[in-house]
Amino acid sequence: MTPRAAIGIVDPCCAVPYAPGFDDADGIGGTEATVARIVAALSSDHAFALFQKPCEQSDRVAHVTRHPLAEAYAPDAAAAFLVVNSWKVACRLRRFHPGRPIALWLHVHPGRHNRRMGAALTEAGIDVICVSRSHADSFRDFLSPGPLPRLAHIHNPVADDLHPDATPRDPNRLLFASSPHKGLQQVFGQFAALRTHLPDLVLHVADPGYLKWDTGPVPAGVRFLGRLDHPALLAQMRRSLCLFYPQTTFAETFGLVIAEANAVGTPALLHRGLGANDEVASGPAQLVDGHRTDLLLERVRTWRATPPEVRMRDDFRLASVTRRWRDVMGAMLADGRTAGVD
Repeated sequence: MTPRAAIGIVDPCCAVPYAPGFDDADGIGGTEATVARIVAALSSDHAFALFQKPCEQSDRVAHVTRHPLAEAYAPDAAAAFLVVNSWKVACRLRRFHPGRPIALWLHVHPGRHNRRMGAALTEAGIDVICVSRSHADSFRDFLSPGPLPRLAHIHNPVADDLHPDATPRDPNRLLFASSPHKGLQQVFGQFAALRTHLPDLVLHVADPGYLKWDTGPVPAGVRFLGRLDHPALLAQMRRSLCLFYPQTTFAETFGLVIAEANAVGTPALLHRGLGANDEVASGPAQLVDGHRTDLLLERVRTWRATPPEVRMRDDFRLASVTRRWRDVMGAMLADGRTAGVD
């Protein structure tokens, strides 16, 4: 039976349906935006079908077809599959498509109850694609000493035309631009401690809105921006002294807002050694010990006096990331395995 599409992207975790051109809607996070951008960039190379849990009926959007999740198990669904985050769905898909290439596109750190995923993925012949080298290293350590599937990493993409401009920066303006579960309660405490020394500081909080989270009391000087579309968020980054994200508990697998802030010339204040922070930040001056208020204060004072020149790494650009995905998808369709295994 001839597959309806070359590449099927199976997302059982998204909160709302999405597609290229609709990657900035309510409920869309960094994972969904990344999927949509890669599909848009490669839609002239491959026919894509998106299989999504909240999708209720098949339709066609922006040169791709979109279907309910259950249709991914149909015999003619696709010639190859990328499954977003769910190793259990990937393994179930293998039972319905025993001879077709399947890879798990992992954007998260699995919880401890998922340790058997290494054996299951290895037995099913399912490769894993992580979103940074540090993410891949962490995942490898997580599965050790058990079976390890073939593993690669491809960074999340940042637009090729995103660069610094002449927007003036407000030396008192800090920005938190992540979901509140990513350490916002601790960031509130860090900000309050800084404000005892620098009372003119203001922390603007842009919440993508896909998860409710208790962050405790809100300190003085915090302004909530609500959910911003992507151009408005970039405008906030350009105006801010820095992306203020020195929390010490939530490990980013990539950290798209960090990369985008650096792309527009805005530094990010980050906890050294946590998740992908050291890999994504464009320079060591953005990394401190987030437990130490004195170091946070010193860095903010330094940047207020002399804003740093910041440039994002070129290998995060969409053009570079697209070349890597083109190789991977070509290899999947040609010989059933991903290319460039770490």
